[in-house]
Amino acid sequence: MYRVNERVLPRLIVLSAVLGLLPSMASAQWKAKDSEWPTYAADLAGTRFRPLDQINASNFNDLEIAWRIKTDNFGNRPEYKLEGTPLMVKGVLYATAGSRRAAIAVDAVTGELLWIHGEHEGARGGAAPRQLSGRGLAYWSDGTDERILYVTPGYQLICLDAKTGLRVAAFGNKGAIDLKRDDDQEILPDLTTGEIGIQSAPVVAKNTIIIGAAFREGMTPKSMSNNKGYVRGFDVRTGKRLWIFHTIPKKGEFGYDTWLNGSAEYTGNNGVWTQVTVDEELGLVYLPVESPTNDFYGGHRHGNNLFGETLVCVDLKTGARKWHYQLVHHPLWDMDISSAPILADITVDGKPVKAVAQPSKQGFLYVLDRVTGKPVWPIDEKQVEVGTVPEEWYSPTQPIPSKPPAYSRNGVLESDLIDFTSDLRERGKAIASKYRLGPVFTPPAESKVGGPLGTLTVGTASGGTNWPGGSYDPETHTVYAFACNACAEPIGLVRAPKTVSDMNYIAGTAGEEVTILRGPGENAGADSPMPKKRSAGSGYVALNVDGLPLLKPPYGTISAINLDKGEIVWQIAHGETPDVVRNHPALKGMNIPRTGQETYNIGTLVTKTLVIAGDGQITTTSDHPRGAMLRAYDKKTGEEVGAVYMPAPQSGSPMTYMANGKQYIVVAVSGGAYSGEYIAFSLPAAE
Repeated sequence: MYRVNERVLPRLIVLSAVLGLLPSMASAQWKAKDSEWPTYAADLAGTRFRPLDQINASNFNDLEIAWRIKTDNFGNRPEYKLEGTPLMVKGVLYATAGSRRAAIAVDAVTGELLWIHGEHEGARGGAAPRQLSGRGLAYWSDGTDERILYVTPGYQLICLDAKTGLRVAAFGNKGAIDLKRDDDQEILPDLTTGEIGIQSAPVVAKNTIIIGAAFREGMTPKSMSNNKGYVRGFDVRTGKRLWIFHTIPKKGEFGYDTWLNGSAEYTGNNGVWTQVTVDEELGLVYLPVESPTNDFYGGHRHGNNLFGETLVCVDLKTGARKWHYQLVHHPLWDMDISSAPILADITVDGKPVKAVAQPSKQGFLYVLDRVTGKPVWPIDEKQVEVGTVPEEWYSPTQPIPSKPPAYSRNGVLESDLIDFTSDLRERGKAIASKYRLGPVFTPPAESKVGGPLGTLTVGTASGGTNWPGGSYDPETHTVYAFACNACAEPIGLVRAPKTVSDMNYIAGTAGEEVTILRGPGENAGADSPMPKKRSAGSGYVALNVDGLPLLKPPYGTISAINLDKGEIVWQIAHGETPDVVRNHPALKGMNIPRTGQETYNIGTLVTKTLVIAGDGQITTTSDHPRGAMLRAYDKKTGEEVGAVYMPAPQSGSPMTYMANGKQYIVVAVSGGAYSGEYIAFSLPAAE
């Protein structure tokens, strides 16, 4: 269903008719301007960079709200997590919004709603594993036609006329493709209840649309069998499937032998649920692949498990594998490759290198030659601890980059614990003693009543750089990446009853309470003495000390990493110190430097002179009321040079553009009781 703004429809119809008289133009003849934002990450290289400088250090504090659009009514219920990043082309801003993930077009100068298109998917949408507003959409033009493409919660690819918001009838089935079909699955997902979808934005390169897949969270699978996360390419004009890449190889395909005992046949997931990037000149697509079923246990899938947690390069025209690099062998830590690879032309030891830089949850920036897949600096296979969980299979080594150094914590040692005071430190040590500690790749431990309760990790599910990814300045060859530096998560493995899962073990992560599930095994069963849930009072402990984070600051950071040298140029704590720290009675009278914030969904924007990112949590200070700040840093030094107030935390990555001679910054905010809103900032009009 759709609604069109009647005031603009006549103008749009006339314009469409006029353009329809013009000769068709090749796609290469249309190119976005540097002042526009035509794809999710600004460009197909994933840079999130625009060389604009009207907004700079001298005037950032003067920014005003130019327009704002609440998304409450773009669906059937209020929405509290708006994760979108809009596009802007030819003076029109396009975005997804609302609980049904409607596509909207907005005047980029005034914020006037031009059109809205939404699909009412009923039970199919309600059963979707990835719901709500999604993270964005795609724009395509051949110089004449203009199309908007997005994927619904129910996993349908919709193609719209960018001028009117109407479905393009010649595409697929009257403007739609059912992505649950024609997917090479052994068992086709149920068209209503099948748990497959995606929340990221489609990518269009030349005339190919690239779509991945996402599933029910891997740490709570119903079965060791699941749908497989294949990646497909579709023709942007007709919707015809052009190719498919099997992220879990089929028998006879490269990588099948890394799944022992035929486990490739039934294992699922391994999707590409985040953004992909493309080098159109080389004709190469870079696929960041997630974990296989299950995130924390792989006893049913022995072997290295390609292409799990692997950066895969495929041919844009055919989908054929060109090269791959596995970041984690036999994934056990939910170290999904969760963000877009960044394409960068750099100079190393005086030689030009076409590179791809992959941020990660584990805080490593993996830098590879994007033509060959070979590491730019050595990535050594280093011995790691092998676990003792029965029936599990462990890789004895894991690849550890020599450069750049890790830019966030990726393990938990005693030296990482809270240290504001000696008393708090001792209490933190007592809590941590319930768990196994160790460096990156310390294996998940079996949860036992007498301890350990599991392995205490950081740089796993919510650590390091998550789905917003990093940004890149092609002028200085510098990557900027936010990382959660204190997202501590215990992983404890327990057997699960057959009524819950057919896997031998299921993992639980803990906060105030750990959910643990027992299951099939030689002596396991529903009558096992271990309870399904245990609170902090019965053996499980909260990962905080009187409300203070168990790990010491900084809780969240932004790092600047030079790719010519493989060095961290600067690193700062990002985000206001949380209220619980600033106002804690145990810290009264202490001078606590800004800690940054423990969150994982902060994306950065880079302009000619600035790095821009918003707070991820609500705070209250003497300087501003309860809310959050959008902050600007000098991109050379990391010094904060300005901040403006937002009514809620940043929940989608910011973008920027120029329209009518004016620069705008747009960011999605939401959280708590504040429903999703896109806010556009600009400088005040000259007097």
